[in-house]
Amino acid sequence: MSRNYDNWERLVGAVLQREKDREVARADSRSTSTSSSLDFGELSLSLLREEQNVEIGGRNSRFDANTDNPIYRTPAGGSNLSRGIKRRILREFKDIQQDPPATLSAGPVAEDLLYWQATIIGPMDSPYEGGVFLLTIHFPPDYPFMPPKVAFRTKVFHPNINSNGIICSGMLCEEWYPILTISKVLLIISALLADPVPDDPLVPEIAYMYKTDKNKYETIARRWTQKYAKG
Repeated sequence: MSRNYDNWERLVGAVLQREKDREVARADSRSTSTSSSLDFGELSLSLLREEQNVEIGGRNSRFDANTDNPIYRTPAGGSNLSRGIKRRILREFKDIQQDPPATLSAGPVAEDLLYWQATIIGPMDSPYEGGVFLLTIHFPPDYPFMPPKVAFRTKVFHPNINSNGIICSGMLCEEWYPILTISKVLLIISALLADPVPDDPLVPEIAYMYKTDKNKYETIARRWTQKYAKG
């Protein structure tokens, strides 16, 4: 197993464990039971079986993981989506509304289920603390079997985020699991702000600075946060 994969796995695992503990506490408060472990394989298969009960449509839109354009070219409002995918996205929106994480928000733009906007509050004790970062989210027409495409609209100085706001993350590409929800994706991105993965950079120059002169990196990141995320 590569070191890069170890780093991404650690980051994702830490966030999912924290969310699992949060869900357990919430379930206990409602006097309901919850699973004692998170099994990606078992949960993903369960979700796949649930969503595949309804035929998946809208596969004509093309998902290009290599493009720098964060926009999916999909029908306005996702009119060609199957009921199963609509139900999944609406359920995620309802979950965010009913139990929103303290540091983020997200929801559809107008009536287009495939196009969301989100905000992430910069993590405490990081160069991004106090910043409000805007993001766009575009769901592919075969979500959750393919990952959403998430990009920063707010400029951010970070080794894993380029000048177009594209995020370098195995979670959003080859290591995607259908069990992940957009809420968890945004929490993982928030954790990435506080804990970069410089061994798998999208901007090698910033990664090098992070490794060799972290004080300089944090100074520039704070300056960008003040300039672009607090305006």
